[in-house]
Amino acid sequence: MLETLITSKTRIKLMVKFFLNSSTTGYLRGLESEFGESTNAIRQELNRFESAGLLHSFFISNRKIFKANQKHPLFKDINSLVRRYVGMDDVIEQIINHLGNPEEVYLSGDLAGGQDSEEINLIIIADKIDMNFLIQLCKKAQTIITRKIRYIVYTKEEFEQQQNLLEAEKLLLIWKNMD
Repeated sequence: MLETLITSKTRIKLMVKFFLNSSTTGYLRGLESEFGESTNAIRQELNRFESAGLLHSFFISNRKIFKANQKHPLFKDINSLVRRYVGMDDVIEQIINHLGNPEEVYLSGDLAGGQDSEEINLIIIADKIDMNFLIQLCKKAQTIITRKIRYIVYTKEEFEQQQNLLEAEKLLLIWKNMD
């Protein structure tokens, strides 16, 4: 879908990197190794995003670090577009909203770190989940978003006990029960 509107694969990778998880940062050489693309192509796109005000930069030592500008008027729109591109809106609509009463849902893995991936890894915090129903919902959603959905379900207590192990992994809160 997004590839038909934005023909630059580098631009799409940068959008996923910086606008899916707005706390993600990156620098030119790191993005080069992460994306497997030339620094020139990445530099051009970074400069375009920065000159448009969508990214801001700062220096740490001699590295120019880039981060999404959350105060830009289009930030929420781009974030929404990227979430739709990776299938997060469909996952929430097709799975989370039908599960009953999960407390929180986190995105983990490559996507949470800003790297496009064929897998969506979810951590679901809930006291009671019908696992058979969850499997059915995931199968249905996978056909819609054409990405594999992996999940792990924790109770609140189990999640708190696993917190030390999970801290090393980047987590992005994508849904929270407000009741």
